[in-house]
Amino acid sequence: MTTTAAHSLAALRRFPLVLGGNVFGWTADEPSTLAVLDAFADAGGVMVDTADGYSAWVPGHTGGESETLIGRWLARRGRRDDVVVATKVSTHPDFSGLAPATVRAAAEASLRRLGTDRIDLYYAHFDDAGVPLAETAGAFSALVDDGLVKDVGLSNYTPERIDEWMAVAERDGLHRPVALQPHYNLLEREFEGALRDRAERYGLGVLPYFGLARGFLAGKYRDGGPAVDSPRAGSAAAYLDDRGRRVLAALDDVAAAHRTSVAAVALAWLRMQPTVVAPIASARTVDQLADLLASATLELTAAEVDALAQASVRADGDAGAAHSG
Repeated sequence: MTTTAAHSLAALRRFPLVLGGNVFGWTADEPSTLAVLDAFADAGGVMVDTADGYSAWVPGHTGGESETLIGRWLARRGRRDDVVVATKVSTHPDFSGLAPATVRAAAEASLRRLGTDRIDLYYAHFDDAGVPLAETAGAFSALVDDGLVKDVGLSNYTPERIDEWMAVAERDGLHRPVALQPHYNLLEREFEGALRDRAERYGLGVLPYFGLARGFLAGKYRDGGPAVDSPRAGSAAAYLDDRGRRVLAALDDVAAAHRTSVAAVALAWLRMQPTVVAPIASARTVDQLADLLASATLELTAAEVDALAQASVRADGDAGAAHSG
């Protein structure tokens, strides 16, 4: 685990798993969402990750549905100080991009939906090349100065743009980002190049999304297996090639040795990678959550970590992505 003084990441030392909120209000209705959040917190979970754009892609939705449900749960539980809330800006239909006025207005709208006075970790969700980066970085830093945000994070940024953001922060005396949220899992390993180098260089805590490769690394998609009713079924099933089969076989071996699930092993492998603070994973039901929770305390041996990594190397020797998703 990366050591960091960042307020938003320090709590993950206690429980290194982030609950993803992308399914809340989408494939998880309100009762299911509240039950999953309750079970996560009761098990010791501390960080919930969402975005203002979740789930604007669903017909009839407007964006902010996930934040709204998390806000209702926070109000019901009355334990805001026990939970680290991460959200993101740039994809809400009403707050698209990263112009300074947009960042400010989007943060205020997220605070209203979440029913809280601060966002613990606020991400630039996607880069906005149409806005000078100095303006965007300044807007995020101002939110920290004003107490609306505790820490700043970057999601889906290239190594070069991370360099530029850090240079601007240094030049202008701004609050620096403390976290990086990339696409990273056993089958998507491009992060291990220049992006991981930037995380090491700047002390960024890494919180990967799609840690289970849209469910494939949970073992849901196998030859001759039952059809999976999921909006992600098509993209996840695309991993079922020779490399994907090798990874599933390696996961099966390690899971059997520890008497746990392949999902728990896949997330534990990710957690044990350099610079990773905690993986992000989502659950539609309390039953699904059990495997995710098990990953937070599962310790793999060095040989097991290496065996999984070797199984995921492509035929050409490249450990990078085989599937763009």
